[in-house]
Amino acid sequence: MEFKEETSRIVLLDEGKEIGEITWSTDGGDGLIVEHTGVDGTYRGQGLAGKLVAEVVAYARRNDKKIIPVCSYAKKEFERTPDYEDVWKK
Repeated sequence: MEFKEETSRIVLLDEGKEIGEITWSTDGGDGLIVEHTGVDGTYRGQGLAGKLVAEVVAYARRNDKKIIPVCSYAKKEFERTPDYEDVWKK
């Protein structure tokens, strides 16, 4: 499996097939508003959504951005992962 960065989203691919994504918009400044995290149903339960959140966190760190998690899954991940505090725009 591999991640592919695109404009306003990171895609998770399995042998070239898109199986998940995390999407965002910008707040006009340094904020990325994470709006959606999704994984194909046949791949659920493997921790892949959490890996997508980790990828967008890494993206934010590389690009000096902050994350506003409005997606319920991403918000839950931010609440239970103290390591994300540095990129969480509250």
